[in-house]
Amino acid sequence: MKKMYKVLLIIAIVIICLIITVFLFIKFYKPFGASPTKKDMENYAKRSKIFKDGKFQNTGNFMTMSKWSDPYKDRTDNKGRVPTDNVPIKKYKYKKSNKEDVFITWFGHSSVLIQMHNINILVDPIFDNVTSPVSFIGPKRYSKSPLDIKDLPKIDIILLTHDHYDHVSYKTLTSLDNKVDKYLVPLGIDKDLEKFGIKKSKIENMAWWEEKNINGLLIACTPSRHFSSRYIFDSNDTLWSSWILKDDNNMIFDSGDGGYGDHFKEINEKYGSPTLAILDASQYNEACHDVHMFPEEAGQASIDLDAKITFVDHYGAYSLSDHSWDDPVNRFTTYAKEKNIEYMTPLIGETVNIKDYKDYQKEWWKNIK
Repeated sequence: MKKMYKVLLIIAIVIICLIITVFLFIKFYKPFGASPTKKDMENYAKRSKIFKDGKFQNTGNFMTMSKWSDPYKDRTDNKGRVPTDNVPIKKYKYKKSNKEDVFITWFGHSSVLIQMHNINILVDPIFDNVTSPVSFIGPKRYSKSPLDIKDLPKIDIILLTHDHYDHVSYKTLTSLDNKVDKYLVPLGIDKDLEKFGIKKSKIENMAWWEEKNINGLLIACTPSRHFSSRYIFDSNDTLWSSWILKDDNNMIFDSGDGGYGDHFKEINEKYGSPTLAILDASQYNEACHDVHMFPEEAGQASIDLDAKITFVDHYGAYSLSDHSWDDPVNRFTTYAKEKNIEYMTPLIGETVNIKDYKDYQKEWWKNIK
């Protein structure tokens, strides 16, 4: 009997040590980020109508995950989740824009450089080989990055849409930081960046419908339907958002990640019609239908926004769902043609002057297996 107690005691000590180790790892390992304080949460409650009971909450009926569906249900062809061929890319080379024109460069997934109003704005940059807090676990990038970070110009503003690892990367952001003047982020993500070692003076958090004017460029934090989490115990501690960039000549909308909803019409009613809408149309599944738009829903979002041009992203680099790798762009362009939606489909790394968007409509993915 004493021997059994001794064994149980040893097991209990091992379990306690493991729990303490995990706790300390999460608390001090920088890539996990940091949680808001009680004072932070009091501030969020004053600024955000969807911050309730210590968490951000989507309006209306919303489920992060429902029952599992057939993992092959969402495929429209026999291609795999990742391509077997090399995805074509264009080696990035910086082109200086002017105040009237807008240049867009897609780096794969949701990473986009927007050059407008003589301001360089980088959205959700990630140039990592995996989307994970550690380098040896996680979905691997299946396309080559079109650049080295040193190839990027000075970045006036980094915009982040939410805190998931395929959008907020410790490795990428700390590597970029010496090029960056300012970070604009949804409520709470500032705490992650501070944990990363980024200066607090460079970071500003924003709630939905809050606006900033930077040298004549209006930047508005706008709604999305998504969720947030970087580790087990921090679900919905931070806000998720879309973004509006608007000057006298153009308006750009970036949806970030999120499901379809009435917020697209609300954004149009408040800010008007985007010159370009950049929309999430990938990593979808019936099991998480509220979290990501299906390609046809992205098309409807474009109609709701009354966007002049639409570009869909969130694919081309990492596979995080069960659909074939090119299903998003394949289905979206089919729908766009049916509904007379103007769109562009540039290569990864290709810089587009959006007034020339019709020169960037090649269906480059169709010959890639």
